[in-house]
Amino acid sequence: MNGQNIIDLRFAEFDSHFMSNVHYFEEGMLRVLDCYTDPLGWKEQLKAHGAIKTTLTEASSDVSLCKDVRNLDDLFSQILALGKGLVGDGKNRFSIAIDSLSEMIRHTSLSSVACLLSNLRSHAQVSSIFWLLHSDLHDMKTAAAFEYISSMVANVKPLTMEKNDNFSLLEQNYKSGQFHASLKRRNGRVRVMREEFFIDNSLIKFTSMEAWGDAVAQSLVPKVQFNLQLSEKERSDRAKVVLPFEHQETEKSVQIYDGRKSGKHESYVEEVKKLEDIGRGEIIYFRDSDDEMPDSDEDPDDDLDI
Repeated sequence: MNGQNIIDLRFAEFDSHFMSNVHYFEEGMLRVLDCYTDPLGWKEQLKAHGAIKTTLTEASSDVSLCKDVRNLDDLFSQILALGKGLVGDGKNRFSIAIDSLSEMIRHTSLSSVACLLSNLRSHAQVSSIFWLLHSDLHDMKTAAAFEYISSMVANVKPLTMEKNDNFSLLEQNYKSGQFHASLKRRNGRVRVMREEFFIDNSLIKFTSMEAWGDAVAQSLVPKVQFNLQLSEKERSDRAKVVLPFEHQETEKSVQIYDGRKSGKHESYVEEVKKLEDIGRGEIIYFRDSDDEMPDSDEDPDDDLDI
């Protein structure tokens, strides 16, 4: 039950639907940090000067008021204080929900919000953080920044992408849509799920569009008709190749052949054959002419990083 302890950072108005659902949580399982009522503390200042007489009443005993959302250090402390009020100082953990980052970015910078999320993620008592972002209100850079620090991204898209005035399609998109979720793995792969959802009265029904699949994140391999991947034998042979200026036998001295035809060439070829017999690979380079200058570490074009 510890995973159900939730701290809700609410930048949206408290509607009747939200407040009615709060009562379905078990007592002591939810705390709300109200960042909507007085986000900049103006109402509190007006009240102190007698300009307004209405009091800032909190929605319930489980709701705390944030009076300056620009001060992220204080916001961080408030979140942890509410979390410890739920689970204590032990090993129990809590989750954080933010509704929404789009409103949060209105009051502070993108880098500051990303830093706050990073600090919350690294805290020992925070089990998970999930937030809402209206990507159509921001540029691609902002959405990409939050996707980068996320381990899972879920997008809601229209069921049809028609750009005409077909009202039947618009009505269809109002009651249904596509749900795309991508889960990042530690090995760099991304697990993708696509589902269709339909709103039936107050219920949301999901139907699978396709099975879960694996996709390499940001793969650079183009879609071609031939195979560009290496087999296990090819990988093994590549690993055995001794690259120039790299000697893998630490017990022997480094011997580098400069490509000239000399008396040492025959003995070098014999050594190469011995290496081939034991299943090793070697790169052999022969110069076109003995008049060529020997290899050196000089870079005439100054375009190599030696």
